[in-house]
Amino acid sequence: MGSYSSVQFCGIPPGKGPHTVGCTDMMTDHTIQGSFLRLFYPCVDSDEYEEAVWIPRREYYLGMADTLNLNRTMVDFIFSYYFGSVKCPAKMNAPFKPGEKYPLVIFSHGLGAFRTLYSAICIGLASQGFVVAAVEHRDESASATFYFRECSSADGFQEDEVREPLEEVWLYRRPLKPGEDEFPLRHEQVQKRADECLRALDLMLDINSGKPVTNVLPSNFNWMLLKDSIDVQKVAAAGHSFGAATAIKALGRDTRLRCAVALDAWMLPLRDEIFSTIHQPVLFVNSEKFQWVDNILLMKKLDSTSVERKMITIKGSVHQSFPDFTFLTGYLIGKFFKLKGEIDPYVGMDIINNVTLAFLQRHLGLQRDFNQWDSLIDGVGEFVIPGTNIDLPPGTC
Repeated sequence: MGSYSSVQFCGIPPGKGPHTVGCTDMMTDHTIQGSFLRLFYPCVDSDEYEEAVWIPRREYYLGMADTLNLNRTMVDFIFSYYFGSVKCPAKMNAPFKPGEKYPLVIFSHGLGAFRTLYSAICIGLASQGFVVAAVEHRDESASATFYFRECSSADGFQEDEVREPLEEVWLYRRPLKPGEDEFPLRHEQVQKRADECLRALDLMLDINSGKPVTNVLPSNFNWMLLKDSIDVQKVAAAGHSFGAATAIKALGRDTRLRCAVALDAWMLPLRDEIFSTIHQPVLFVNSEKFQWVDNILLMKKLDSTSVERKMITIKGSVHQSFPDFTFLTGYLIGKFFKLKGEIDPYVGMDIINNVTLAFLQRHLGLQRDFNQWDSLIDGVGEFVIPGTNIDLPPGTC
């Protein structure tokens, strides 16, 4: 099963495509209603720009501690020690590489994650000529995120005191209350998440049209280089877990999204009526260890004879085979915290990225060579099976 017990920590893998990858952060409108995302994109190859810090602020460590129900001080110390210097193979604020029209992917993170934790997937796509907008959600499902509020004298400042006009406000994941039914909260959150994905899409298309945008975050990135560089007819949604449900929800709300890739989808937040509103192709890429009968049956409500709906399962994978942590822990810790499955995480990521590329080429009409991985869409390959490994009730197709 692609054993890797002797492989040492190697870090987040670089993209395998022909493009050097850059990334930059964008926050429009300082309030919680604004868009917040990390953009991954083909960039100009230059040694002038450093690789991006993977987890850019220690507040994210505190949010992850809350998500894991662990002591904040302990997690802050451990994560700062082990992950504080980790970089991802994308050059921060490197100039965008103009000259062609790139397809666009809107990516939604899972519960307890944030915009940088799927860098391997986003970098893999960007290296192959995609622009990827990784949204950071403000619906209290991210482990941590932030926005800004305007300061006033009511905040305890003296009128003659020098102060910044805006101050950060950190927002952490809202835990379920004792005895609380999970569905109403997640259903409300998935609406907000879909809204945020579609706002990110609007933002990217505004940038593509040359409309000036204001970034609240300090940055010297030249957004005008993106003008006329996005193929507005080739836009897709993708996401992991809660993010996969978000991508499906957004797909049902906006036909500008031509297809979706749902990575180990958690379907609980979706009501049944959403399934009849979706008319675009969907690919489900599942792990072997996360799925269960009811969740798979919800996915199968999207089965169609008129549009392609595919499901595959990656053998030896776990739910955390999709985020970056799978590359950043040793074998024993990775197994203990279920961050690693039996499959080599680099082999698993190749499958995730390759099947995604093949599906996007097929349904966005790309003239590339990603069809070399078409067999993966059908679940044909050493580490994949078609459909699911879950035993479904008799009579279920």
